[in-house]
Amino acid sequence: MKLKYVGAKPNVSGRGVSFNQSKPDRYTFLNAAVELLEALSFEPTEDKKIYLYNVEGKERSGSELITLLKKHCANPEEAFANLQEKTNALIEKYTNRVKENDTISTDERRAWLGNIEIMRDYYLQYITNESAYQCSLNALADKIHRSHIEEVTVPLGRNHGLVLSHLVDVLRDHKPPYDATLSIEAKDGESFGKLDMNRAAPLNL
Repeated sequence: MKLKYVGAKPNVSGRGVSFNQSKPDRYTFLNAAVELLEALSFEPTEDKKIYLYNVEGKERSGSELITLLKKHCANPEEAFANLQEKTNALIEKYTNRVKENDTISTDERRAWLGNIEIMRDYYLQYITNESAYQCSLNALADKIHRSHIEEVTVPLGRNHGLVLSHLVDVLRDHKPPYDATLSIEAKDGESFGKLDMNRAAPLNL
């Protein structure tokens, strides 16, 4: 398995290949997610609020990212299992759609199927990067849960804010689920994202 940038999700047709920029390669966010995992690798303060004002800002290689994901993810073998099978299933789904499309000519169908096959390695890398990023988000959610973290505040640069926005959805599906929210705050001319877990206040009995 390798991690490397491949590009946005492809849109394949009989006329060629374009790329959906609204669905970027998850590798784009992976470095920021791993930075947050490393930054959270300490015991939070008594109020369980984390302020990450000096995130490392190091660009890691694909092999370095794999090493850190294996360090932080609960079950990395499962996260990266069956990548080839997932790719084959995706390609089969796309090819079946083309074969069942009665509105295109034989030549267009042949070209379309050929373009899908040409993109096989691209699809594999896209799915691999997506699996790695999902692994990192799950690890962040688990770490926040285990450490009973209430808030995480981090500068918005280097995709950290986008990672936190994606993390909100993961936390919603976590066991137990969290109704976390992300807000934007400004301080001394710099913008910060604040992830609030919105935990219920403890009862003072």
